[in-house]
Amino acid sequence: MSDAHVPTSPITGDDTSPQEFTRSWQQWRAGWEQWLTQPLGWLAATSHEWLDDTPRHYPGLPGRWWQHGDAIHIDPEGTPMALGEETFTAERRFTLAGAPDDLRVAVGEREVGITYRGTYLIVAYDPNSPARRDFDGVPVYEPSPRWVLPGRLERYDSPTSVTLDSVGWSTHTHETPGLVHFEYAGTKHTLQVLSSHGMLLTVFTDATSGVTTYGAGRSLDIPSPDSEGNVMLDFNRTVNLPCAFSEHFPICPLPPSTNRLPFAIEAGEKTPR
Repeated sequence: MSDAHVPTSPITGDDTSPQEFTRSWQQWRAGWEQWLTQPLGWLAATSHEWLDDTPRHYPGLPGRWWQHGDAIHIDPEGTPMALGEETFTAERRFTLAGAPDDLRVAVGEREVGITYRGTYLIVAYDPNSPARRDFDGVPVYEPSPRWVLPGRLERYDSPTSVTLDSVGWSTHTHETPGLVHFEYAGTKHTLQVLSSHGMLLTVFTDATSGVTTYGAGRSLDIPSPDSEGNVMLDFNRTVNLPCAFSEHFPICPLPPSTNRLPFAIEAGEKTPR
């Protein structure tokens, strides 16, 4: 799904001046786009492949890549590669089942992200990709305090998971701490909350999806609740999923039925250009 997001500036409350509200949003926005355009971030993705049990060469990647059981095999054929602090030039076998998404193998200035979904997905990242080179920002709605809504996190009694479809063919089980309840225009709504990289977030669609915003949904980070579960949902900070920028992220989660909101959230990021 998403990588760990950039540190966010505090969400401002009702007593914040319009100038401070806008300044805080602009600061967050600048940090987000800086993160988005990092040399080996989402915009650097140039290809993706699902591995099988046949050793293969893939366009733009050195060596041979394949899967056997729940292990990935990489034969660099002499090309230096690195996973963390370990460098290797001969065949290596890694078992990444249960590991975090998007573990990276470095190949010179490029990287290959590895994700396990029963089958291994590899995504090639090149800092000189056309998408990163030509990026000129993401269109957004103008920020408005009306889209900062109070909510309450209802935690489950014990650790729980939810299985979600993806934009590709796979499903995946995600950790969920509970549900967040909020009200808009006098009507109560509920969103399933996910836990990723130690952060809380939700993915949702609304009446703008497929019209002015990405059709498969958008993502919103949720700040840590207070002792009573109270949170502020700042929909001005809604962002696109990586699959909105590229076809090379077929594992983006689709929102559960609970998270398909019937009204238009005219806040946050619009469909990328």
